[in-house]
Amino acid sequence: MSAAGPPQGANSAPALGGSAAAQLANESVNEAASVGVHTMNADDLETPLWRRLLVNRFVLVPTVIAVAIALWNGYVSMHDHGVVAGRVVDADGRPVAGATVVLWVLNFTTYVEKTRATTDATGRFVITDNDSHNIRLAAEKPGAGRSARVPVRLYFRAQDIELREPLTLSGAS
Repeated sequence: MSAAGPPQGANSAPALGGSAAAQLANESVNEAASVGVHTMNADDLETPLWRRLLVNRFVLVPTVIAVAIALWNGYVSMHDHGVVAGRVVDADGRPVAGATVVLWVLNFTTYVEKTRATTDATGRFVITDNDSHNIRLAAEKPGAGRSARVPVRLYFRAQDIELREPLTLSGAS
């Protein structure tokens, strides 16, 4: 008798009828259970409803955005007193007492002078009524010189700031 079907290789299985296929499946499940291998079924893949509702991108992304907004608003509410502070030094880096610091604010197209402050004995100044986010600062003292106008861009209106670099007076005026 000659075989007319396709040759049976290592990767092909003989065609089985319905009851033979069921018997083979039962045998493979019994073999897996006997060696301690757990087979996956639909119950194993199902996650709890609360987890599916809470842990997905449509909940997590808006939650992360809401938390970021809340943190930013908290930061702003604690740092919006309009305080601008810094130091004035001479060309040698020594503090300058009695220098006048001028604060300019952007008025639509130009900068206008808003307020002035005077430095103390350690060269420090504090301006407390800044309500802008785009300002410029300069210092001057007769006989000691004047500094360049330093642009200061703040993240929000009335942000408190301590200048990183002091205003440096150069040249006598």
